[in-house]
Amino acid sequence: MVKTVDFSGRPFHFIGIGGIGMSALAYVLAKRQLPVSGSDLRSTHITERLQGVGAHIFSSQEATNLELFSDGPEQILETVSVATNGNDLTHRKGHNTGFGNSNLLSFNKNLPQVICSTAIGHNNSEYAAAKEKGCPIFHRSDVLAALIRDYQSIAVAGTHGKTTTSSLIGYMLLKAGVDPTIIVGGEVDAWEGNARIGARGGYLVAEADESDGSLTKHYPNIGIVTNIELDHPDHYQTLDDVVKTFQIFETQCDILIGCLDCETVATQLTPSITYSLDSNKGADYTVKQLLSDHNGTTAQVWEKDKYLGEMRLTIPGNHNVSNALAAIAVGRKLGLEFSVIADALFTFEGAKRRFEQRGHCNGVTFIDDYAHHPSEIEATLSAARCKVDGNNISRVVAIFQPHRYSRTATFLKEFSVCFNYADLVVLTDIYSAGEVNRHNISGQDLAIAVQDNHHAQVIYEPSLKALNEALTSLLQPGDLVLFLGAGNLNQIIPQVISQYQAA
Repeated sequence: MVKTVDFSGRPFHFIGIGGIGMSALAYVLAKRQLPVSGSDLRSTHITERLQGVGAHIFSSQEATNLELFSDGPEQILETVSVATNGNDLTHRKGHNTGFGNSNLLSFNKNLPQVICSTAIGHNNSEYAAAKEKGCPIFHRSDVLAALIRDYQSIAVAGTHGKTTTSSLIGYMLLKAGVDPTIIVGGEVDAWEGNARIGARGGYLVAEADESDGSLTKHYPNIGIVTNIELDHPDHYQTLDDVVKTFQIFETQCDILIGCLDCETVATQLTPSITYSLDSNKGADYTVKQLLSDHNGTTAQVWEKDKYLGEMRLTIPGNHNVSNALAAIAVGRKLGLEFSVIADALFTFEGAKRRFEQRGHCNGVTFIDDYAHHPSEIEATLSAARCKVDGNNISRVVAIFQPHRYSRTATFLKEFSVCFNYADLVVLTDIYSAGEVNRHNISGQDLAIAVQDNHHAQVIYEPSLKALNEALTSLLQPGDLVLFLGAGNLNQIIPQVISQYQAA
């Protein structure tokens, strides 16, 4: 018998609840007054936010965490009394309960539904305990798939641009008064995190990930495919394998919206609604008079042969114009007036780690961006280039931490030529993301390849500590400094800013 995710009141327990994808799901479930608990290795603002909506957070991933679900009703009611009357949120084993009153009252001795991401291996002691106890175990994509079926759903897929596009659509619907539920892979100030809960039975905007093949589980009312490239050679052998995943997704969407600027989308899928930056491609939504400068982008927007009006974006880059066209296509399909859509696009400030300004001091601007694939890096640096000669910016500095040995080895040639919009490139060693280095490759190998193909200076610093120290002397007034990568490079940004201020 196929297991199904149960939203009727059975508890959810997330192993690795603080992850960006896991935490968004946990937040929505907790806001739906379902009992939610989970474990993570460190406390963050994300886990604190989850505690604030009633989730019980364990500070380590241990088999004993599941003992919480061995309590009978009497023990649970005793905890309710302590939490509500004594204002003491300490569990009998010293853990913060975090459960809101309604969650505790509905909590029962049923075994929880245990939720894992691909990052959780079978040797994880908490996972092994859940399996031994007979808990139903689901991948996080199973929960997302169940939520997509539970709402009028809009699922944004694609190798690049998912977070920005889904955030744009969610923000547009929010500004239009639609009150959507939103689940995205980045944090957005407009809803103070990576998820928000909207009207029950209303719209859900979700980011749908293809990295591990789980995209094929989703059956949205509207699906969007921004582009298709090979980005996860740890899971896919060839681009054809990736295409097959998207083709299955296409058959499961009631309506598919696709970008014709991606040749693979244009030739391998048959979207019902299309968009393109090239007005000669015959797309349903396109732009003319596209102009970009250091203040942002403006363009005329056309719906087939009908001029809708002008779009203005403050988030930089032509790739974001394309993302905005996807949002426009969704908005128009849902019956929104273009003026409403245009107002939302203009006031959208972007998601965190997507060309996010982290600081400005002594004439240097510090940007944090998640770009980790050659295409993403080139697009992000092209957007940065538009800001040169504006706002006193004279030089683009790219600081890149490669992500995964498999990706670095597979795309070494593409990485070597994707930094041409930068005036200075600084590389550090590869963030493994748990991979074994079967390719015998290092960040220095990438630095040599970039140096062979780059017109300007390329510097390699093997560690984040060495990189941090080197940047104090490398940076100069007028620099736009981009910290690029999906690993932990961005953690040094506050230190770099602080040291640069003191230098």
